[in-house]
Amino acid sequence: MKVLVTGGAGFIGSHVVDRLLAGGHQVTVVDNLSSGRRANVDPAATVHVGDIRSPNLGAIVAAERPDAVVHTAAQAAVARSVADPAFDAAVNVVGTANLLEAARRAGVRRVVYTSTGGAAYGDTEVLPTPEDHPARATSPYGVSKVAAERYLECWTGLTGGTTLALRLGNVYGPRQNPHGEAGVIAIFCHRLLAGQSCVVYGDGEQTRDYVFVEDVADAIVRAITRSDATGIANIATGRETTVNELYRRLAKLAGVGVASRRAPGRAGEQRRSVLDASRAKAILGWTPGTALDDGLARTLAWFKRHTEGR
Repeated sequence: MKVLVTGGAGFIGSHVVDRLLAGGHQVTVVDNLSSGRRANVDPAATVHVGDIRSPNLGAIVAAERPDAVVHTAAQAAVARSVADPAFDAAVNVVGTANLLEAARRAGVRRVVYTSTGGAAYGDTEVLPTPEDHPARATSPYGVSKVAAERYLECWTGLTGGTTLALRLGNVYGPRQNPHGEAGVIAIFCHRLLAGQSCVVYGDGEQTRDYVFVEDVADAIVRAITRSDATGIANIATGRETTVNELYRRLAKLAGVGVASRRAPGRAGEQRRSVLDASRAKAILGWTPGTALDDGLARTLAWFKRHTEGR
C-alpha cells in the first residue's frame, strides 16, 4: 500500500513511517520541518518539505496518489494554543481541511487522524473516559483537534471514503522534543541527564495516561488497512499516573535524588486524564504492549545516547 504521512519527520510520525516501511508499505512524508527533523526519517521514504496549510499541498498529494493518508502534523502545545489560538486553529483546523480537500481530489479512500484524548474530553467524572463521553475541551488545542474530527466526518459523507480518528493519551518515547511545552517525559529526561532541576506545575497530583510511541505507531498502522474501523477510538493504557509519581520514577532511573521544583499551575490544564481503550481492542485488535517503567527506561536510555552522541 502507498501511504502519505503528514508530520512524518516528527516524533509520532517518524515512528509510524518506520512501522509502515517494516511492513512493506511505500511511504511518502510531508513535513515543514518546523519541529520535525529530516534525520528522523528513514531514507527509504520519500520526503516533501511542505506545509499542510500550503496551496501546494494539493499538487504533492496528486503527484503521489496515495492509497491512504496518516495525518499526524499538528500544533501540539496546549500553552501555545492558549497564547495564540488563531495560529493553533490555522494549523489544526484549516490545515486539516486543506489536506482533506487534497485527498478528495487525489481519490484517497482512507484517512487515519491522530487526535487528542485528554484535551478533547476535558475534566470528566467518567474515568477511564470512553469515546461516547461528550467532548468538553478546556483549551483551544483541544477544541481545534475535535473540530478537525468533524471535518473527517464531513469528508466521509462527501467522498465515500473512510476515516478513523485516534484520540491519543499522553504519548512519550524516543525522538520526542524536550524543548517545548508538549512532552513532560522528554523534558524531565533531558533535564535530569543535564543535571538541571525539573519543574512541576501546580501540586503535581494531576494525572495523565502515558502511552509509548511504538505502541501508538502499531495502532496507527493497524488502522490503515482496516477500513471497516471508523469513527473515533482511544489509544491509551487505561492507567493514570501523577506528575509527582512520574518524576519519582524517572529520577530513580536517572540516579538523581533531588526533588522537583514547583511552579504555579497553568491555564487550560485538566486535572485528571485516563482513557478507556477497549474500542481499539475490539476494532483494531490493539492493546498497549509497553509497561510504563519499561517505556521510561527505554526513553531515558535513548536520551542518554543522544546526549552522549552530541
